[in-house]
Amino acid sequence: MTSLLHAGRIGLAAGAVCFSTFLTSCAVGPKYAQPPISVPSAYKEAPEDANREWRAARPGDETSRGAWWDRYGDPVLSGLEERLNASNYNIAAAAANVQAARAIVQEARAQYYPTAASAPGMTESRVATAFGQTIGRTFSAYSFPADVSWEPDFWARIRRTVTARSAAAQASAADLENVRLSAQAELAADYFQLRGEDSLKEVLDSIVSAYQESIALVRDQCVAGLNSDDAVAQAEAEFHAALAQDRNLAIARAQYEHAIATLAGQAAPEFSIAGAEWKPDPPAIPAGLPSDLLERRPDIARAERAVAQANAQIGVAKTAFFPTITLSASAGFQGLSLAKWLEWPTRVWSLGPSVAETLLDGGLRRAAVQEAQATYDATAADYRQTVVTAFQEVEDQLAALRALAAVIREQDAMIAASRRALQLAEVRYRAGLDPYLKVITARLALLSGDETMAGFLTQQMVASVQLIKALGGGWDKSQMPSPNEMERRTPNASNKGR
Repeated sequence: MTSLLHAGRIGLAAGAVCFSTFLTSCAVGPKYAQPPISVPSAYKEAPEDANREWRAARPGDETSRGAWWDRYGDPVLSGLEERLNASNYNIAAAAANVQAARAIVQEARAQYYPTAASAPGMTESRVATAFGQTIGRTFSAYSFPADVSWEPDFWARIRRTVTARSAAAQASAADLENVRLSAQAELAADYFQLRGEDSLKEVLDSIVSAYQESIALVRDQCVAGLNSDDAVAQAEAEFHAALAQDRNLAIARAQYEHAIATLAGQAAPEFSIAGAEWKPDPPAIPAGLPSDLLERRPDIARAERAVAQANAQIGVAKTAFFPTITLSASAGFQGLSLAKWLEWPTRVWSLGPSVAETLLDGGLRRAAVQEAQATYDATAADYRQTVVTAFQEVEDQLAALRALAAVIREQDAMIAASRRALQLAEVRYRAGLDPYLKVITARLALLSGDETMAGFLTQQMVASVQLIKALGGGWDKSQMPSPNEMERRTPNASNKGR
């Protein structure tokens, strides 16, 4: 039996070698080319240093391009991002999807090789005669077959399937990076908004303290007959209004803290971020060229790989028009005696090809090709839409940062003027030249200016995060696994993360 199986395997292997050249020339389906798209030469909203590369924003940073959050110089943020990378459940789910996609590639690759099976068995039977009588004993039959079959990939159906699934696996890998980048950017934005609430609370705390001093001053003046109860009531009203606004900040801060806990994979009741002094300082973020975006955005890479997958599926659909050829070999032992079951005279074997071709299907195969072509057209359109949306997102954030820089300069000038106006109002009030109402009005103007400034600074930091996200973080297409890497055996996912 061993020699028969060996001979069958040699025959199948020889067939594979003989057909290899033929198979290369008989691949069915269109060759893949990345869909063309119009790419602008430069960003309209980009600053003068837009053509500088990403790494130029901070010299000596080439070894950690992916850790873009380190550019903000905030150790708390960096620690939270590292915790997110290790514990975020959406990232873990996307990583598991990549492993599943790799396994699907292996399933497709398995079709390249012969299939061997064996089904040893024993049966007992009684045989009837032509007159309805039976022989007076039971027959036992023993079999030990071994079957080998192989389908040569004449029309590249298997090859196209492997290509399609490899592209799908690459798309899953790009999805993982997109999920990771989205979570990282969301955490950074939430963190800066939380710090913005802390900054605003500092402003309101100082205003509440100033109102407390004013109330004491107005009461003293009222006792001395220099002021009226109306001024005391106005001061108390403004004090309580400012205090209510101050305490209301706790709601938004708590919600940002809870969101950060969830992103970091931790239960909100067990998580907290201590208040700290915050000095917003967005880093330099050169945008580069629009053409670079095609290599730096994981969502664009994912969309492009979906097009490659759909292109390969057209070839798979077209192979259905060609016959399926299968080479089969079978060998084994059959006997009526257990003692003589595996003796050489009981050997059996067979070897031969078979051809299967669909002659009539009511247009099923043609419809399948049309469906595959339409799917390709849809994925190509999705790819182009993803690219133009990426350009829009970069332009949006560049415009936001440019406008916010100008707004912050004007707001800073407004605050300086309001602070001078308050000082003058207090001097004139103490001198008895103006009523206290003017002091209250000046303080309200300063409060509004400081509050608005805190909001603008927070917007600026969040916009810088969104620009980094729009530019792809620190990712580029070279980090995506190649088709060959995706076709390797899947690592043991159960041991990952332990």
